[in-house]
Amino acid sequence: MVGATMWQGATLAGIVLWIVSSSYFDVTRKLRSFLQPWVTHHVEVGTPVVLRIQSYRSGFLDALFSGLSCVVSVPFYTAFLPLLFWSGHAKLARQMTLLMAFCDYIGNCIKDVVSAPRPTSPPVLRVTATKDEEENSLEYGLPSSHTLNTVCLSGYLLHYVLTQAQIQGAYINILGVALACLLVALIGLGRIYLGMHSLVDVLGGLLIGLGILVFWFAVDECVDSFVVSGQNVASFWAALSFLLLFAYPTPELHTPSFEYHTAFNGVALGIVAGIQQTYHQFHHDSIPRLFSSEITLPIFVGRLLLGIPTILIVKFCSKTLAKWTLPVVSNTLGIPIKSTSYIPSLKGSFNGRTDDKLKHGGHLHRLLSQHGAFDVDTGIRFLQYAGLAWSVVDLVPSLFQYLSL
Repeated sequence: MVGATMWQGATLAGIVLWIVSSSYFDVTRKLRSFLQPWVTHHVEVGTPVVLRIQSYRSGFLDALFSGLSCVVSVPFYTAFLPLLFWSGHAKLARQMTLLMAFCDYIGNCIKDVVSAPRPTSPPVLRVTATKDEEENSLEYGLPSSHTLNTVCLSGYLLHYVLTQAQIQGAYINILGVALACLLVALIGLGRIYLGMHSLVDVLGGLLIGLGILVFWFAVDECVDSFVVSGQNVASFWAALSFLLLFAYPTPELHTPSFEYHTAFNGVALGIVAGIQQTYHQFHHDSIPRLFSSEITLPIFVGRLLLGIPTILIVKFCSKTLAKWTLPVVSNTLGIPIKSTSYIPSLKGSFNGRTDDKLKHGGHLHRLLSQHGAFDVDTGIRFLQYAGLAWSVVDLVPSLFQYLSL
């Protein structure tokens, strides 16, 4: 117990120290001044490559690469992960959820530290077939999140299938690796073809993704053991999640990256808190899986019909409750707050870059600034997605058990 408390305290203290020191020494600005010119130069130099690839543009390729981008997007994984939990693959689901949150944090931190542009449009044609792609185009370029996430999640899924499932043989291994590499190559090529990234962005996403994947292979069992049977799990992860909201760099200009991090940070907390409480009931290694006698296809369809509306209702209720409670708590504690979108009565005017930086809450000097106010939308978004994730692993499985699904 003492050992667990010590390493948890040391971890949290280390993050606080990093927040304070990085703010004091202005680490983000110094890194940006070093990295941004180099990356921007390679984006500009790589524009002819993008134009050459786009010279082969056709309706079929537009549909192909736009569809692939949707399949490996954050909204897709957000919908896919509950299906893994409800189909009995709980270990894979919780590992991919935490890996996704980690990828999202690292990738978006690098994006906003470097603050490098995407390929200039025009002359590059930016193909944004969906609203999600339009929002993605507002982020900075390096690294390509689609490439990074595809490397990590397809690599980890392949690793799981080849090591955990009853599939053996050299040909199976070669085929699996070949398919994963083909998917990564198509995603990377597609991001260039759609005008969303330059070659340096895709290569950056590939290299960073491989680094994260190797790191995750080394720690995944330790992380999983802690989540399912560790001490002080919920309290430690809540403190960690809160600190990670501040251990985030300030970009040059506003982008949606911090909002994406906030959402997946909340998802990770909800999953960890729910799993830690219900592991022995719903998520242990012996639970039945899809296509077994206990979970037939009709039962799984019934789970989807019940589970999906339930988590959407919880998401709505969590948001509503947070919108009501957070302003009350803030006013009680005397904390100045504002809202950019969720609470019209708290909307304030932004005075250029200063207020824009305060909105992102990245470093401690913004947190303590007497001229700023907390953006309550961050807390609302965080609690909203934490509630949604908790319902996926706790509330919904309880309903399945009650209804014999």
